[in-house]
Amino acid sequence: MTFAGINYVAVIVAAGLAWFFGGLWYRLLAKPWMGAHGFTSEQVRAHHGNYAAMWPLVVSFAADLVMAWMLAGVIGHLGDVTLKNGLISAFFLWFGFVITTLAVNNMFGMRKHILIVIDGGHWLGAMLLMGAVIGAWGV
Repeated sequence: MTFAGINYVAVIVAAGLAWFFGGLWYRLLAKPWMGAHGFTSEQVRAHHGNYAAMWPLVVSFAADLVMAWMLAGVIGHLGDVTLKNGLISAFFLWFGFVITTLAVNNMFGMRKHILIVIDGGHWLGAMLLMGAVIGAWGV
């Protein structure tokens, strides 16, 4: 389904894959992530037992949708929509905007450097998945 030059099925699939990747990524790296933040397992369990715990999941899916939509727009403007160009575009945007923003925010926030690696790795994987889907399926 294409509207205004964007393949919205590709955008939704790309966002969904990125969202599921995030769930897997943070499940695998939960202990170092919690440790870097200073959270205990009890604090996390108490938070997840709360109705408000679903909102970060909703917001993260909405953010993935916006990122996939914007990535599709960028890839589409390049002209040659291919898997390779989707991956290259995703990497360049991650390198130029995402990891730099994470680094600045974490440094000023006096957070542990491992969070840049954990969160940056998540966004790299998410963006590469999005770029691959959008590049392969077209915009």
